[in-house]
Amino acid sequence: MDPTLRNQVVTQLREMANELTPSLKKCAKYIIDYPLDFGMDSIRDSARKSKTSTFTLVRLAQQLGFGAFEEMRAPFRAALLSSVDVGSVPHWVENLDDGDTVDRAIREATTNSLSIVQRSLERQSPEVFKAIVAQINHSPHVYISAVRGSYSLAYFFYYVGRMAIPSLQLIPRHMGSALDDLRDAKEGDTLIAICFTPYSRETVEACIFAKRKGLKLVLISDFDSISDEFQPDYSLITSQNSTHHFGSYAGTLATIEVLLAGLVAAGGEEVAERIQSYENLRMEARAYWPKK
Repeated sequence: MDPTLRNQVVTQLREMANELTPSLKKCAKYIIDYPLDFGMDSIRDSARKSKTSTFTLVRLAQQLGFGAFEEMRAPFRAALLSSVDVGSVPHWVENLDDGDTVDRAIREATTNSLSIVQRSLERQSPEVFKAIVAQINHSPHVYISAVRGSYSLAYFFYYVGRMAIPSLQLIPRHMGSALDDLRDAKEGDTLIAICFTPYSRETVEACIFAKRKGLKLVLISDFDSISDEFQPDYSLITSQNSTHHFGSYAGTLATIEVLLAGLVAAGGEEVAERIQSYENLRMEARAYWPKK
């Protein structure tokens, strides 16, 4: 079976996401986010992990035009055979102690982090990266917004990105609301929103507000249909699969770093000089602890 069929199924799931019932959408989201797990697991395991039911998975298969669940899962199993083998972990990971509970947790989390980075980056399109870079570079104002745990990712993007894009603004600022900071935004500006399950109401409302004002929306998330009230212009969908109780940001951070690399490269000599000027300023201000 052609492993590219998996991508066709994923594309079909994305296109019909807004037409699905909440339970079917939950299944679709799980399949899109964890295609490798879906290819390996039984229908019972997939139902447990997606927090739905085997009946719902069968209904989704029928909705996609498959005669049975196994037919829907087959392209994902085939893709496993042709993709990079995340099971062949590096030698140093194999040497991690597998003794007590903490040892096992360290080994599992290490393996998962390597896998998450691969899963997140392999699903990105160079064309989408380039389109986002062009959009950001041609926008009079670029806003980036996130709250709670995702705020750390937004701050990192802002801290590095503003050296390449002086118009970049981190919102909300001054303990206000993202809506306050978007009040004066105009058509042609860009909002970069970072939002993961469970989706922050403030970030979702900022996305809806931005689209109504005519801004272009770049969504960095675990799903591109997080609300029926808006559709992003560009999406960078990353996996958050984790071995603990909170989502892993390893893949998202890797994706953001690739986007930043594209922005710096697109800026050429002008951006290189601007970054150097920041470094010179910090040296003059003695911002760094001196080396012995």
